Amino acid sequence: MTRLLQWLFGRLPIGWLQLTHSRTRFAAALAGVAFANVLVFVQLGIMGSMATATLKPYDFFRADIMISASDANSMTEGGNVARQWLFQALADPDVTGGTGLFIGNVSWARGERTLSLTTYGVDPALPGFLSDTMARKASTLQLQNAGILDMFSRGLPRAEAAAIRPQSPLSLEVSGKTLTLFDTFAGGGGFGGDGYMMVSDQTFLALFPARKSAAPDHILLQVRPGADPDAVAARLRGLISDKSLRIRAYAQAAADDLSYQQTKRPTGIIFGFGVIIGILVGIVIVYQVLSTDVANHLGEYATFKAMGYRQRFFLGIVFEEALVLAVLGFVPGFIVATGLLAAMKAATTLPLAMTPGVAAMVFAGTLAACSLSGAIATRRLASADPADLF
Repeated sequence: MTRLLQWLFGRLPIGWLQLTHSRTRFAAALAGVAFANVLVFVQLGIMGSMATATLKPYDFFRADIMISASDANSMTEGGNVARQWLFQALADPDVTGGTGLFIGNVSWARGERTLSLTTYGVDPALPGFLSDTMARKASTLQLQNAGILDMFSRGLPRAEAAAIRPQSPLSLEVSGKTLTLFDTFAGGGGFGGDGYMMVSDQTFLALFPARKSAAPDHILLQVRPGADPDAVAARLRGLISDKSLRIRAYAQAAADDLSYQQTKRPTGIIFGFGVIIGILVGIVIVYQVLSTDVANHLGEYATFKAMGYRQRFFLGIVFEEALVLAVLGFVPGFIVATGLLAAMKAATTLPLAMTPGVAAMVFAGTLAACSLSGAIATRRLASADPADLF
C-alpha cells in the first residue's frame, strides 16, 4: 500500500504512514466511516424501495391519462370519481377508450397471520388497459369470484404461490366470499400491504358491497397514437364539467404519487433525514480523526512550515488521509450494507437492492465528506505561525 500511494502521489505517503502509525485508532476510524456508509446505504435502499413499490402498481395498467378525485394524492388514496366523466372524456376526438379502476384492501386470514392484499377491480373485457402479462391472464377474471394473485405476497410461501394455476386453483375466504385464484403475477409487497390481487370489477363490487359501479376510484383513458397525453388532459380539464377533478397524464400521476410519498408522507421524510444524519455522522467522525491527527503532529508540521513548505503541502497530507479513510472505509461499509439489504428484502419482500448507481453516489459522497472534513481540519495550520506551534 505504501508503494502504491508513493507511486500515486510522487512522494513519501506521509498521511498514510501517520494513519497507520496507530493501528487501533486507524481501525476505529475505518469502522466509523464504514458505519456512516452503512447508515446512508440502508436509508437510500429503503427510499429506493419506496419509489419502486410506489410505482409498481402503475406498471399493471396501460393508460395515457388518469382522472382522479381532487384529494387523490396517490393511487390508493382519495375519493371516488363519477363514471359519467368517462363519457364526457370520450367526446374528445383524441380519446379512444376508457375504463374505471376500483381499488380496495381485503384481508386474507392464513392461520396465525392475516395478509392485507391491495385489490384492483378491472373490466376483463378490456385487456388493452392491462399490462401485457396481466392481459394474457385476464380471461380467467371473467369468471365470477375469480382472481389472480401476486406471487410475491408477503407471508405467502413461494411453493404455494407457484402451485396456483388454472388447472390447480386455490380457494380462499375474503370479506365473507369464497374467491378462487387461477393464476399469479409478479408484484411484491409494498408499504401499504402485503401484496396485490386482481379481480374483475363485478367481483370487486361483490367483495365491497358498499361500492357502486358508477363510482370507481380512478378513470383510465387511452388516446390515439401520436396524440400528446398532456395536451389531451389539458383539453379534458376544460371539457369535463367537474373542475375539481385531477386530470393528468398517466406518467404525471405516477410522478406526483412518488413525490407525495417522498416529501409529504412521514415515512419518506424520516428516511430522507436518515440519509442526512448518516452524512453528518461520517463528516464528524472523519473530522475528529483528522483534527486529532493534525493536533498530534503539530510539531512536525511546524518544522515543515519553518523549512518553507507551503500550505498546499499540508493540505496534500490531510487530503491524502481523507482519501485513504474514504476508500478503505467505503469497502466494508458497502459489503455490510449489501448483506443487510439482502436480509431485509428476504424478511419483508420489499424491493431492496444495492444498485451500481447508489454505490457510485455514496462513494462520491464519501469522498466529498472526507475532503470537507480534511479541509476543516487544516484551518488551524493555515493561520498558525511556526513559532507559535512550538
